[in-house]
Amino acid sequence: MSAEPALLSLTAVARAIAQKRFSSREVTQSCLDRIAQWQPRLNAFMAIEADAALAAADAADAASAKGKISGPLHGVPLAHKDMYYEAGKIVTCGSKIRRDFVATTTSTALQRLKDAGTVRLGSLQMVEFAYGPTGHNTHYGPVHNPFAPDHITGGSSSGSGSAVAARLTFAALGSDTGGSIRMPAHFCGVTGLKTTYGRISRAGAMPLSQSLDTVGPLARTAEDCALLLGLMAGADPHDPTAIAGPVPDYKAATRESIKGLTIGIPTAFYVDDLDSEVAKILDETVAVLKREGATIAPVELPDQRQLTAVCQLVLAVEAAALHKRWLIERPGDYGPQVLMRLQNGLAIPGVSYLEAMRWRGPALAAFNAATAGVDVVIAPVAPVAAPTIAESDVGNSPDAEAVIQRLTRFTRPINYLGLPSLAIPAGFTRAGLPVGMQLIGRSFDEAMLLRIGAAFQRATDFHGRVPK
Repeated sequence: MSAEPALLSLTAVARAIAQKRFSSREVTQSCLDRIAQWQPRLNAFMAIEADAALAAADAADAASAKGKISGPLHGVPLAHKDMYYEAGKIVTCGSKIRRDFVATTTSTALQRLKDAGTVRLGSLQMVEFAYGPTGHNTHYGPVHNPFAPDHITGGSSSGSGSAVAARLTFAALGSDTGGSIRMPAHFCGVTGLKTTYGRISRAGAMPLSQSLDTVGPLARTAEDCALLLGLMAGADPHDPTAIAGPVPDYKAATRESIKGLTIGIPTAFYVDDLDSEVAKILDETVAVLKREGATIAPVELPDQRQLTAVCQLVLAVEAAALHKRWLIERPGDYGPQVLMRLQNGLAIPGVSYLEAMRWRGPALAAFNAATAGVDVVIAPVAPVAAPTIAESDVGNSPDAEAVIQRLTRFTRPINYLGLPSLAIPAGFTRAGLPVGMQLIGRSFDEAMLLRIGAAFQRATDFHGRVPK
C-alpha cells in the first residue's frame, strides 16, 4: 500500500479506512498536504476548507471507533465542482454574478455522497456558469493541467479534472452538457462518466440546459465511477426527470470479462481529421480490447455532424433562456466569451428550437438501429490532446466558435441523444499529454461501459500515472 494515502484510488482508500489501516484524519491530511503543494500551480480549488475538513475527519474517526459507520465512503475526503449547492456554503458557479451566493438547500447528488460518509475538502474551480470547453475563467483565472501546466484542462469541469489528476481529491462531481466531464477526463488523464439523461438527479445542481444537463463523476478508475454512480443513481422527488426503478450493481459489472462482447468503431466522423498521435492511440486501444477478448466491428453511424450542430442550437437557446434576466440587468458581469455565447442564443428562432427538439426521438432511433449489432461504440473524446492555455484563450474573438467546435464535436452528439459515455485514459503523446477514449453505450447501460472500462484498466496502467 502507498505510504501516501492520497495516491490511492477511491475504492482502495475507502477500504483502507474501513479496515482501519488509515484513519480519516490521515487520509484528509494527505490530501490537504498535496493541495498546499499543487494549488498555487494549478488553481484547481475555488475554496479550501482545511480546518473544517480535519474536524469532520476527526468526527468520522470517533464514530468509527464506536462502530458507527455512515456508509461505504465513511471518512473519505472529496471536493466537487462549485455548482453543487450545499446549504450554508457559497456556491459561485464560477461566476462574478454568484460570487457571494449562499445556498439554502443541498443538491441531491451531493447529499447522497454525504450520506455515504464523505468529508468535504472544499469546492473546485469551473468555467463560468459551466459554459465553455477549455477551462478558462475570466473572473478566477484558468485551471492548469497537472501533466503540463501551460496546457488546458478542458471544461467546464476544469477543477474536477485537474484535482483528480493531481491526486488532490479521490473523485469529484462534474457535469456534462456538451462534454464537460469527458473533455477534462481526456485532457487530464482521468476517468469520467457522462451518465444517461435522467440517471442521476440534477436537483440542487446549477442548471445550464434543461434537456441536456447530466450529473456524473470524475475519478481515478472505472471501478471508482461505478461505486459513485451506485450511490447517486435513482429516483428523486425533487427532480421529475430522475428515473425510478432499481439501480444496477455497477461494481459487480466492473469485475466481469469482456470476452464475447462486440465493440463498434465508426467508419467516419469520429475517425476523421484526428491528430496523428490521437489516431495511433485509438488503434492501440482497440488492439488492447481485442486482446482482452472483444470483437471489433465497423459501424456506419447516421450523420453525426447534424447532431453536433443541433446540440449546439438546443444548448444555446436553453442557456439563454435561463440567463435572460441577468443578460438584461447585469451583462457587464459576464466574461466576454460567455456573454457572447448567451447573446447568440437569444437570436435563435423558436421554430428552429422546436424542430431540434422534435428531431431528437428519430435521431436516437436511427443511432440505436445503426449500433444494434454492437455492445458499445468506441471513439476519441476529442481530435487533439490539450492545447496550450495561451493558444486557446480566444475570448469572444471571431476564432472563438471554431475553437469551441473543434474541441467539442465528438462529445455533443452524445448529449443530444441523452446516451451514456465513459471517458478512459488511453495513452500519452510524445510530449507527455494524456489522451482519452470514450465508450458510448445504450440508454441506462452504464454497467456495460464500466465493465469494458475496468477491463481495459486491468490491462493497462495509463489511469495510474501520477503527474510529477
